[in-house]
Amino acid sequence: MSDTIAAIATATGVGSIAIIRVSGSRALDIAYKLTHKESLKVREATLTSLYNKDNNLIDQAIVIYFKSPNSFTGEDIVEFQCHGGLVVAQEILDTTIYYGARLAEPGEFTKRAFFNGKIDLSEAEAIAKMIETKSVDGAKIIARQLKGELSDFVNDIRDKLIKILAHSEVMIDYAEDDIPSDISNNLQNTLLSVKKDLENLLASSIRRRGIIEGFWLAIIGKPNVGKSSILNKMLNYDRAIVSDIAGTTRDSIEEQIKIGSHLVRVADTAGIRDAKDKIEKLGVDRSIKWIEESDIIVAVFDASKSIDKEDEKILNLIKKIKDKYVIVALNKIDKEIVIDTSLFKDFDVVKISAKKSINELLSKIEKLLNTLSKSDELILISNRQIDSVKKAINEVNDSLEHLQSFQLEFFSYHINSAIEALNEITKPYRHEELLDKMFSEFCLGK
Repeated sequence: MSDTIAAIATATGVGSIAIIRVSGSRALDIAYKLTHKESLKVREATLTSLYNKDNNLIDQAIVIYFKSPNSFTGEDIVEFQCHGGLVVAQEILDTTIYYGARLAEPGEFTKRAFFNGKIDLSEAEAIAKMIETKSVDGAKIIARQLKGELSDFVNDIRDKLIKILAHSEVMIDYAEDDIPSDISNNLQNTLLSVKKDLENLLASSIRRRGIIEGFWLAIIGKPNVGKSSILNKMLNYDRAIVSDIAGTTRDSIEEQIKIGSHLVRVADTAGIRDAKDKIEKLGVDRSIKWIEESDIIVAVFDASKSIDKEDEKILNLIKKIKDKYVIVALNKIDKEIVIDTSLFKDFDVVKISAKKSINELLSKIEKLLNTLSKSDELILISNRQIDSVKKAINEVNDSLEHLQSFQLEFFSYHINSAIEALNEITKPYRHEELLDKMFSEFCLGK
């Protein structure tokens, strides 16, 4: 990473301002060549002219110099803030490359920040997710991770596991009879506490993943109960074909909508019933898949008709759904209500007429989304982090089995593997950390 890199840091296209960022040992020298200046004050915005390699004026821009190590990457950084557009920023970038920079690879500025110790892996991932987040609440959670809250949590767990590993490594060298009887119990209690903390974090993250990625909502029901009408009302235009012919929607129709401050992916699924042809069966199978992947299920029933076998199939299906939020929408209440409403006493029920208004349904969904979002719980923001915590939990479970049988070599192996799994979230584990724990907390042999 000894070379100097440059890139346009703002989105491509027409805008009022564009930013070109240069990082590396030659950043300041390149800035002098573009500005024709002999010095730039650190962290001070300087309005100046910029010139290309032929000494032709490119633009008047603001230049800011961040001196190493007090910069994002830990290297010298110069930022050029010029007028936005398709031409000016590119010419400035081309000129920085002419004077010795190279075009940065995707994510390379953040990668340098990580390698130079300015951020850890969790903070680096938070930077990427901040750009992608689909909600205000998601941005708030990511901001907490940028501040290092996840790093603090992981480091606390790692510290406990390293301490356990240090005890185990020392005990391996001593006869079982020489080890105090309460050490094994203390190790087990600490491990159980670690396991509980990790499981709580994992469960919260899976339950509230939609805060970062956008929530998924599936509209399900038998054919011709008004699912497509509900979707069209949500979108305020006729996205789905509506007719009285059962099975009109033969495949899932997906759209993104904003409900309150939340971005929601909505699927109007094919009517769930015993399909009569291959194409419709594929649509029903896809509907079942959407139910499995969605955070919220809106099950629609025709309130103007008595429940039939196809309705019963839907009812039995939603009764089996666990760890998801189900709303029962009794549609067509503008007609005479015939359906037995007592069948839905265990569900959150809303009565609507999709032909007139679904405001009550939207209000209920928004309140539910607000409930999912409003929490002080720490959560993981990516599948990579979730997978790492799952691995750590599995290793802790395996270590507990070996601790009970006092197989300390295997016990230590799984504790070390748990530490390595957590390292994938934040930073590499150094063997010196284990030695520090061993020498600072043990006085065996006295």
